[in-house]
Amino acid sequence: MKAVGLYRYLAIEDSESLLDLELEVPVPEAHDLLVRVKAVSVNPVDTKQRAPKERVEATPRVLGYDAVGEVTQVGSDVSLFAVGDEVYFAGDVTRQGSNAEYTRIDERLAAHKPKNLTDEEAAAMPLTTLTASEALFDRLLITPEKDQGKSILIINGAGGVGSIAVQLAKLAGLKVIATASRPETISWVEKHGADFVIDHHLSIPDELSKIGFPNVDYILCLHDTYRHFEAMEQAIKPEGQICTIVELSHPVQMSVLKDKSAGFHYEFMFTRSKYQTTDQIRQHELLENARALFESGELKSTLTKVLSPINAETMRDAHKIVESGKMIGKLVVKGFDESD
Repeated sequence: MKAVGLYRYLAIEDSESLLDLELEVPVPEAHDLLVRVKAVSVNPVDTKQRAPKERVEATPRVLGYDAVGEVTQVGSDVSLFAVGDEVYFAGDVTRQGSNAEYTRIDERLAAHKPKNLTDEEAAAMPLTTLTASEALFDRLLITPEKDQGKSILIINGAGGVGSIAVQLAKLAGLKVIATASRPETISWVEKHGADFVIDHHLSIPDELSKIGFPNVDYILCLHDTYRHFEAMEQAIKPEGQICTIVELSHPVQMSVLKDKSAGFHYEFMFTRSKYQTTDQIRQHELLENARALFESGELKSTLTKVLSPINAETMRDAHKIVESGKMIGKLVVKGFDESD
């Protein structure tokens, strides 16, 4: 099968940073689906996994996590899917990725593709939807029934995770305050349901006070955690909850959070698959719940850019775009060139 992978971890400008490869089709294990890939999304995690480092792989490594495709074979213990099903999923960093004609995925990490979305629209959504859902409902423990009207600050609301987190928080009944700084990003987060938009380049506590929120119940940080840490300490209510998806670049003092009895959580979407947790099926459940919301029109795909076909040259272009830090929404690469 065709695949895009690497042996060495190089700057994306290097022509050998991503290579066109011919690999064996993987064999599904007991809980695995073998999926013929139709479209993939490129996320910051792809660029971080590929980023320059000294390690050299003895056998090629295939990146790629978000994907949409058709099930062509199932493992002996599969019960949730059948051959011919269309699925979407966000992958597993401990396995070969989805930048290949065929990939295998544990059924507990996949869901049926939303019927009303194109392959490209669906491929854009799994990783960000899972990250946002886990952050909001598994880490911050937001419960729509009891938390109606509470406030949440989403830092970097126009990025991939922010674009779906704004929608999910709004559906949960929260007052959503998103940060954005450019006219196009401000328009984007307003379009996806933000009640208020503030500029993260200014003082966040001051900007919150201007719109009548001296403190907020929840904060979801999707940008530089260290840069925003002091502002988040000031902005969070006593007994409030903060979640971030970005590791701290430097140590911080948490005395203000201690004084406020405020919670601080990390969300890493690959934790469940990496550590084989007993609740891996939660990702199947979250993606199936999202499928219903996409099909009802309550959630919208955040796809903004499509490249084609899936090959090394196109994937290098996609990595460059994502690494620029200017992406609004999501970027998808679709289809292998079958004329080769």
